Amino acid sequence: MHRLITAPFRPLTYTRWLHLCVPVLLVAVWMFIEDEIPWAPALIIAPFGLIPWMRTAEGLQAQFLLTPYDRGAEESAISTVASKRWGDRWRTVLWLEIRLGLAFVAMLATVWLPAFSVELLTAAFGYPVRGDVMLPVVPPPWLAAVLTPLPLVVLLVTVFLMGELITSIATRLLGPSAAERLSVLEERTEQLLERTRIARELHDTIGHALTVAVVQAGAARAAGDPAFTERALSAIEETGRAALEDLDRVLSVLRDSGPRPSQRPTLADADRLLDSTRASGAQVHARLSGPLETLPGPVTREAYRILQEALTNVLRHCGPVPVEVRVEMSGRQLELEVSNPLPEGQVSPGGGSGSGLRGMQERAALLGGSAESGPRKGRWRVRARLPLST
Repeated sequence: MHRLITAPFRPLTYTRWLHLCVPVLLVAVWMFIEDEIPWAPALIIAPFGLIPWMRTAEGLQAQFLLTPYDRGAEESAISTVASKRWGDRWRTVLWLEIRLGLAFVAMLATVWLPAFSVELLTAAFGYPVRGDVMLPVVPPPWLAAVLTPLPLVVLLVTVFLMGELITSIATRLLGPSAAERLSVLEERTEQLLERTRIARELHDTIGHALTVAVVQAGAARAAGDPAFTERALSAIEETGRAALEDLDRVLSVLRDSGPRPSQRPTLADADRLLDSTRASGAQVHARLSGPLETLPGPVTREAYRILQEALTNVLRHCGPVPVEVRVEMSGRQLELEVSNPLPEGQVSPGGGSGSGLRGMQERAALLGGSAESGPRKGRWRVRARLPLST
């Protein structure tokens, strides 16, 4: 009721009124050419609904005039995509026919109801009503004065109700089809997955670089050896430069100008990780076996990130301790294992939020594999198994 009362003061009422009256132009042109077959436009416009781009044109017009406040929204109730299936084309045909019929009703209300008010106003001032009288009975002046605004009120109510009706019909006949909704949902899911992947990339890259830098700086201060300090600063510089390169690559993806995912770090770049860990003072014994260069792209990229996170956790929670790294292709899976001794009396690294361990498990799960971590015989072990057929 509130919307009905405020309808005369809302611009949306008049844009919908305009939308209702636009098809009248087609009827007017046809009546000028041939007035003996007034229903012919209904047959003429039907084939146009089968043209794919007609749905786009009608959708844009409906969005602009019927739902202007929804324009630019992530998911509009009215689609502007061209018809791709016959179901969308037949819905467009039905929409054109219904719209033409409602336009005819709107035209009658727009012309006749104000004419009633003019005749009532003429009678209210006591002038004789001349010409074709539309009123069935000409009332006395006092009654005509009272009734003069009534046709205009009826017109506004009619326009409001018809505007609501045609908007509701447009959302059903011009709204996104099930296939279009599924496509939008898939695109949104891909965007969310990409954001999650980028967040993991930033976590792994920046976390590793900062951990190495902190460990190196602490070791250099404790050593008090200029030569060792020089090596530590060199390692910090190299690790920081590599982290900046990774950061620039990830941010360039956000700008849609970055390299393809296939250019992300792979196990072929594992030496860089191992060297930076060794430069932090840790003794790294690595054993990489098998034709790792033949690994599928997703497997080798995710394996690199799992190895990076595992080494970062070692430095962060246990310091520069001896680390055993094993990467091996066995059968149809890749096995990756990182283990290190735990400090005396400690049963787990601790001190962290656990997001890194969850990230490794999620990376492995996305490939259909598994990742586990925990204490084993006085050592902390991270073990991941990734299937090669992804």
